[in-house]
Amino acid sequence: MSRLPSPPLGSHARGWVLLTTALSLLPLLLQLPGVLAGVFGATALIVAALSWRRPVPLLLRLLLIATMLVTIYWQMGASPGRDTGCALLTAMLAIKSSELRTLRDARSLLGFALFAPFAAFLLDQGPTTLLLATTAVICALLALQRLADDDAGVAALPPAAQLRTVGKLMLLALPLALSAFWLVPRLGSPLWGIPDRVVSRPGLSDRMEPGAWIDLMADDSPALRAQFFGPVPAPEQRYWRGPVLTRFDGRTWTRSNRQQRIAPSAFEAGQVRWDYLIEYEASDNRQLVALDLPLSAPADSQLDADYSLSSNRSLTALTRWRMQSAPPRSFQSELPERLRRQTLQLPDGFNPRTRALAKQWRADAGQDDAAIVQRSLEWIHREFAYTLSTPLAGRHGADEFLFDQKAGFCEHFSSAFVVLMRAADIPARVVTGYAGGVRNRYGDYWVVRKMDAHAWAEVWLAGRGWVRVDPTAAVAPERIYDTLEDRLDQGNAGGLDLAGRWDSIQQFGDWMRRGWNTAFLSFDANRQQQLLRPFGIERLTPSQLIALFGGFAVLALGLMAWLLARGERQRDPLLRAWHRLDRRYARLGLGREPHESANDWARRVELRHPGSGLLTLSQRFTDARYAGAPFDPVSLLADLHRHRPRPGARP
Repeated sequence: MSRLPSPPLGSHARGWVLLTTALSLLPLLLQLPGVLAGVFGATALIVAALSWRRPVPLLLRLLLIATMLVTIYWQMGASPGRDTGCALLTAMLAIKSSELRTLRDARSLLGFALFAPFAAFLLDQGPTTLLLATTAVICALLALQRLADDDAGVAALPPAAQLRTVGKLMLLALPLALSAFWLVPRLGSPLWGIPDRVVSRPGLSDRMEPGAWIDLMADDSPALRAQFFGPVPAPEQRYWRGPVLTRFDGRTWTRSNRQQRIAPSAFEAGQVRWDYLIEYEASDNRQLVALDLPLSAPADSQLDADYSLSSNRSLTALTRWRMQSAPPRSFQSELPERLRRQTLQLPDGFNPRTRALAKQWRADAGQDDAAIVQRSLEWIHREFAYTLSTPLAGRHGADEFLFDQKAGFCEHFSSAFVVLMRAADIPARVVTGYAGGVRNRYGDYWVVRKMDAHAWAEVWLAGRGWVRVDPTAAVAPERIYDTLEDRLDQGNAGGLDLAGRWDSIQQFGDWMRRGWNTAFLSFDANRQQQLLRPFGIERLTPSQLIALFGGFAVLALGLMAWLLARGERQRDPLLRAWHRLDRRYARLGLGREPHESANDWARRVELRHPGSGLLTLSQRFTDARYAGAPFDPVSLLADLHRHRPRPGARP
């Protein structure tokens, strides 16, 4: 049997379908790299404009497809990943409207378009993505409703009525969706791993090389949020420890693989204890940070010999970590010979001027390592400046920084300082992480941004062990010329406190985002099992969660079935009242037959039970409904609502 041809697509329905496609693309475009988003958006606009009245030529379609595929390869390479898959989906959706001809094509495009907003959740689960996805779904339902009206040949409802209908459909599904979110048992770990992203996010790395930190330090988005339970560390103690870098090849600092496999040795903690909760934003790697020094590794994480913390799984979503830290009174007071050699290692043929200066200082100081450290900090305070405008280092990076430029940021200070210390025969290493944080006045928590990324040094001193030294902090305040905060405040012009107002808006927005994270993104298996703790139930087992979900699902499905059984409500109040009257007589066995007109039915009832009054009422209804006779709608509706079969009307 041949399939009947699908009706052509009208201009209004085409507009709804294209609007839905654009709204479905938007959440994905905002998560893709700027070049890709621009190419895909331009392609979608070109295809929509060219295909409005005539088909897009095949050669042009092939050219657009090739352009998008080349752009994906240029930006992401040939490696598979979440963002690569989302980019391919976006490219296919951008070209799909070129096939839009009939109602069947439109329904196919709408079904395909709905994949896009849900795929965007693989890259971001924030409220903005949810709002855009919900808007796209609502628009898709409105478009499907318009297509159904066109297919049936009926006039479309007014926009307000269409929105009410779609709203009812979404409210109908909401109870079941909420019960599934709160009660379907969550696994402590996923059944399979989510593929990594090909285009990595700015974040801490296990390597530091010249110029690599600029992108990270230019990103003012949150890296983590910390809430303290008890004392809050002073600013000079808010160092968030990340990867510790000990290997140096003359240009790049990297971690020691051996140190990552060794368990940490105990350290002597000071009297202060910091108890805090970290909400760590997704970074697509395993690296965590903690205040110097973490007392232990939280569940599902590991602590290496350098007291650098890492997660057992890739951080593809927001995670929460409860930690305790304390400033060390003594940190590894006995240095193993293997580690001593490693933290004194310098490659041959690099930075001869720095080596010569270190030998001179060693001769002057004798065996007093602390004096060499202090002398270097005084030198930095006296002659060096802080600025982001620094040329890329050459072969002898430490020499160029210490003797020629004498200006840079933490990457330059920490690297050159450690090289100088090692050349003076003082064990030293680079520590990366974050420094500082801003208190959110609305939520009483601390926000550490990616631009707070910092690198400092640790030197080993006899009797004290590893000691934190921040050479960047030694720069005199009057020689801090160019900071990221200064660049962010450049828009504060004309004497207006625009920066202060913008800061308040940002803090309020971050407080709202944290509430979203707490309610939804961090709702994991552990929190789900404690869902009924306020009601005295400490922990729910998976079987109990399944039973609860089953009960709520039955109730939700029952409600949906009951509402659907009522059928679609008749929009004409006069017809609604007439059908209700018919149902009253049907309960007595006198309902109207499908083939009967209103007056024929009323005559049949009148013949069997004279004096029912139905014949007069049906004549008024017929004249008003079909003959166009003038009538008082209020009076007729009231009579239809009041009319009841008389007791003698029973057969």
